[in-house]
Amino acid sequence: MRWILLLCLSWPVLADTVTLEEYLERPEAFGNVVLLRHALAPGGGDPANFDLADCSTQRNLSEQGRQQSIDLGISLAAVDFDQVYSSPWCRCMETAELLRLGPVTSHMGLASFFQGHVDRQDTLTQLDQLLYENTQQSKLLVTHFVVISALTGRGVGSGEAVVYNPATKDSWRLIISP
Repeated sequence: MRWILLLCLSWPVLADTVTLEEYLERPEAFGNVVLLRHALAPGGGDPANFDLADCSTQRNLSEQGRQQSIDLGISLAAVDFDQVYSSPWCRCMETAELLRLGPVTSHMGLASFFQGHVDRQDTLTQLDQLLYENTQQSKLLVTHFVVISALTGRGVGSGEAVVYNPATKDSWRLIISP
């Protein structure tokens, strides 16, 4: 009886997650977009002197975040992404580059609107356009907590991912074990 109760209590969690292995077995069942929050960049937000063109004015990856990116890239290499896109923020671009999963294209539809450096609605409109162009392609989108949360309603930690199906708007937390 106890195991039935535990199963019932854990079902919503289990239904909302997919392991990388499960995703690789049936990607069509989940979606062709993986949203990855940038790797560990200690702190919150960006400094007051933030300048998108100057990485020294931004919150950046720690050494642990750089290693996390490399490890994630090793795990995600099993996924055949057609495109890799990144927020232009330095911590996202560095994460995407350290993954070594292909050429990285900067895209403002993945930018952080957390502190108002960009307009939220403009960002989400550009993201929507990105999601619905070349819909047959698999895409890795390296971005920020606020973008993933706005699109999927899911919160993620540094280096965590969500699989998203633009057609159905369904999403699952992707469990990646580097």
